[in-house]
Amino acid sequence: MSGTNFVDYVKICCRSGKGGAGSAHLHRDKLTSKGGPDGGDGGRGGHIILKGSKNHWTLIHLKYRKHVIATMGESGGKSKSSGKEGEDVILDVPLGTVIKDPETDEVLFEITEDGQEYICVKGGRGGQGNFHFKSATHQTPRYAQSGEDGKEEWKVLELKVLADVGLVGYPNAGKSTLLSVVSAAKPEIANYAFTTLVPNLGIVEYRDYKSFVMADIPGIIEGAHEGKGIGHRFLRHIERNACLLFMIPIDSKDIIEEYRVLLNELKQFNPELLDKKRILAITKSDMLDEELIEVQRKELQKLLPKDLKFMFISAIAGQGIMELKDELWKIIND
Repeated sequence: MSGTNFVDYVKICCRSGKGGAGSAHLHRDKLTSKGGPDGGDGGRGGHIILKGSKNHWTLIHLKYRKHVIATMGESGGKSKSSGKEGEDVILDVPLGTVIKDPETDEVLFEITEDGQEYICVKGGRGGQGNFHFKSATHQTPRYAQSGEDGKEEWKVLELKVLADVGLVGYPNAGKSTLLSVVSAAKPEIANYAFTTLVPNLGIVEYRDYKSFVMADIPGIIEGAHEGKGIGHRFLRHIERNACLLFMIPIDSKDIIEEYRVLLNELKQFNPELLDKKRILAITKSDMLDEELIEVQRKELQKLLPKDLKFMFISAIAGQGIMELKDELWKIIND
C-alpha cells in the first residue's frame, strides 16, 4: 500500500434523486368516457448508499469524485401504475470507514462489516397519484402530488484501519522492521524519522494456520494529539485496533519517559484508548548481551506498572518474536 495510493480522508457532495410526480389521470377507454381517477404514484428518487467492501483498503477511488448524483424517479402513469424508482448510487468503501457531518464533525455511521449498507442521503419520495385522493364527496380529483425534492449534502468519509494489533512508537522504533519480518508486508524501511507516512497492514501467520492482522502506524511524537508531526492523520487509526503493541528501542535515552509520552498522547487524543490491552516490546535487543538485558529487565520491573507485560525482542535476530506472537494471540482471543 504505497503512500501515493493510500487515501484515508475524502469530502464528497451527495445529491439524491428527486421523486417522480404522481399522475392525475382519469380512466378512459372505448367503453368508459367518464371513469374515475387511476393515476399512479411517482417513483422514489435514487439514494446515495455506502457499502462496506473487504476488497477495498483505501478511499482513493473517491478522491476525485467530488460530486455523486443519483437519478430522479419517473412519474406515475395510468391504471394505477407507479413510476420507476431512480437508480441508487452505491459507493463501495473499505471496512472501518466513518461517515461524518462536515459542519458538526458528528459521527453519523461506521461501516465495519463486508456488505453492510448505509443510506448516506435519501432520495425524494414519489408523489401520490390522484387515486389516493378519491373520497365519497370528491370522486374525481384532478390533482396529484408532485415528487419530493432530492437532498444535496456534503459528507466526510474517514478511514480508520481495522486491525487486531496496532504498533505504537516513536519514528524509528522498529515497527516497520517487525511487520516486514512477521508478515508478507513490505513497508518502506530507512534510518530516518517518518519513513512510514501511511498505515501498513500485514497478516501475521501464527501456529496451526491461524493468523491475525497487524498495523504499522506512522510514528508518534510528543504533541501528536495537537496535530504535530503527522498528528491526527494516524492517531485515529489506533482507535480500531483490538490491542496495542508499544515499541521502544533498547538504546532509548529513557524507556520509562518514552512510554509515558506515548501513553499521554493516546490519552489526550482519546481517553478510551487507555482501556485497550497493551504490551511493551523493547526492540533492537540484539544490541545488548543477555547479562545486560537481565539488568535492564530488573530495572524496568521496578519502574513500569505491575500489570504491563513487557518483553525484549529483535526483529532482525528473531529474538523473542514467537513469544511475542503468543502473547498477542492470547490478548486478541481473551
